[in-house]
Amino acid sequence: MTRGARALVLCPDIRGQAYAIDAAERLEEACGLALAIGVVIADARVVTVRAMRPGTLFGSGQIEQIATDCELHDAELVIVDGALSPIQQRNLEEKLKRKVIDRTGLILEIFGERAATAEGRLQVELAHLDYQQSRLVRSWTHLERQRGGFGFLGGPGETQIEADRRMIRQRMARLRKELEQVRRTRGLHRERRGRAPWPVIALVGYTNAGKSTLFNRLTGAEVMAEDLLFATLDPTMRAIELPGVEKAILSDTVGFISDLPTQLVAAFRATLEEVTGADVILHVRDMANPAHEAQKKQVLSVLAELGIVDGEGETSSIPIIEAWNKVDLVESERAAELREMASVQGDALVISALTGDGIEALLERVAGLLTREARICEFELPMSDGKRLAWLHAHGEVLSEEACGEGEKGPLARLSVRLTPKQVGQFSRL
Repeated sequence: MTRGARALVLCPDIRGQAYAIDAAERLEEACGLALAIGVVIADARVVTVRAMRPGTLFGSGQIEQIATDCELHDAELVIVDGALSPIQQRNLEEKLKRKVIDRTGLILEIFGERAATAEGRLQVELAHLDYQQSRLVRSWTHLERQRGGFGFLGGPGETQIEADRRMIRQRMARLRKELEQVRRTRGLHRERRGRAPWPVIALVGYTNAGKSTLFNRLTGAEVMAEDLLFATLDPTMRAIELPGVEKAILSDTVGFISDLPTQLVAAFRATLEEVTGADVILHVRDMANPAHEAQKKQVLSVLAELGIVDGEGETSSIPIIEAWNKVDLVESERAAELREMASVQGDALVISALTGDGIEALLERVAGLLTREARICEFELPMSDGKRLAWLHAHGEVLSEEACGEGEKGPLARLSVRLTPKQVGQFSRL
């Protein structure tokens, strides 16, 4: 798909089918996805489908209207915001004489362009091949049958389409092996971070909720942050300081979206699993978006798949703080209303990642969660045990330290230190 191509964006509204977001919102999101890949939107509209046609999705009259619109707006591409079967896609391309792409194909295009790391590219290629193998059409009819062997003994060879499928299956098997290696490496990294004393805070949220802007605000990093769907794909980690916490690791993850293709959910599982090792989850929500409640449900459903929250999103194995972002884009009355709602809810804070409004309060809330289970521990250590003394000073809050007589290894020091249960475990392993 070429950048700058003129496209007609269609959002099918199928009667009798339940949608989390209404048709107008879905159409706007589809246009956002198209813009994210550099497509020029010639026209966009909702198409009401009373009875879904198995061969083309749309009725014959609707297809004629779409063809006319393509001619009228000089559109060379048709984007359908829904899942098309391989047959439907092929039939629509034949009738419209234009390239047709569905929601899955469009998201795969964006992911393919944005993946920056080797792992991201592997994940995207695997998802692409999985999507592609069901869409191989007979475009090689001149090679339909190739003879195998010599003379009359050689039976018909395999068709080109079968050869292509076999090549795709082999490539997918190789990619799965490489991704399994990536998953193991990630697991080891997580394990190592688990042994390190620093807590991990994971940013999650619907795509374009402002996670990367908040990440940049908190870390001073320059991660790509644009008003684009899926501006960042690869997880990024940076160290930050919090009140009472010397160092914490902030992790920015891939954005979620409704109807995320199953191929991508499977391929990006290794990336999303970063969230499962977090000490606190920051759920960034775009409160300027009218569909923010539906977006929240979508995020919770992905977290439920990862086993972090229960099916209803009521209870969570990891503390979750909601950062109600983009308050700078709502009217002052609405902002005051949101602040009141957040104070009643208790686990939410109103912020603007762009202007910095509410950021300090957010950091204090996160720090409070990370240190809430901290308790004061008493230690008597030989003054010669520099390693453990240094560790306590570096990772705990040393409240008092005094000499307390002689031990087997020389003078002793008595320390009173505030530590979290995780830090106590790490200290005991030293």
